[in-house]
Amino acid sequence: MSQQRAAPPDGPPVLLLTRPEAASRRFAAEVRALAPGDWRAVIAPLLRIVPLADPAAPDGVPVFTSAHAVPFAGPGGGAPAWCVGPRTAEAARRAGWAPCEGGTGGDVEALLGAILSAPPAPVVHLRGVHTRGRLAARLRAAGRPASERVVYDQVARPLTDAARGALAGAAPVIAPVFSPRSAALLAEAVGNPAAPFRVIAVSAAAAEPLRRWSPVVAARPDGPAMAEATAALLR
Repeated sequence: MSQQRAAPPDGPPVLLLTRPEAASRRFAAEVRALAPGDWRAVIAPLLRIVPLADPAAPDGVPVFTSAHAVPFAGPGGGAPAWCVGPRTAEAARRAGWAPCEGGTGGDVEALLGAILSAPPAPVVHLRGVHTRGRLAARLRAAGRPASERVVYDQVARPLTDAARGALAGAAPVIAPVFSPRSAALLAEAVGNPAAPFRVIAVSAAAAEPLRRWSPVVAARPDGPAMAEATAALLR
């Protein structure tokens, strides 16, 4: 008796992008350059950035663990800044800061090591309400002068109707996640999707809330690696 083949997916794959809209559009363009095939993007931000402070010059070398924090440091004027990854470093550079050499390894652990290997200097971690890594506290525990300033909040948003429609369909849905919090929000919002659902996570911590879908973890915790992993799935 011959084996029956599974029916092909109904329609092209859907790339479900849950970062803020500008970042999602930029990521979609990067993926499109790597995987120009038949797929479509659905942008459904799960977080809204809400300012909590006015821009002000930091009392020390600023530490940016997200590009969202850069505008709150004011103009850089060529002064040094620590940045968690290349995307954040580029945002800081456009604002006039000079990203410190070796400080763009892609995650907080690499950033912590870079700061500790540099000559001691006061640093200020500009961050959102929700953060991981306890960066300033760990620097102080290592004897370094470090403070922090909460400058924005990341307010949760529901999935859009377009995203819910994709998840209720038959075409595969691929969702890149860039933080543990957005992963947790996505896991809650997705529920039990009818569509075949795949996840690419920026780190093991971001993969954890979505472990029931066996996430692919990017080779490095940065945007280019996420784009490469996403494009590989789309191909």
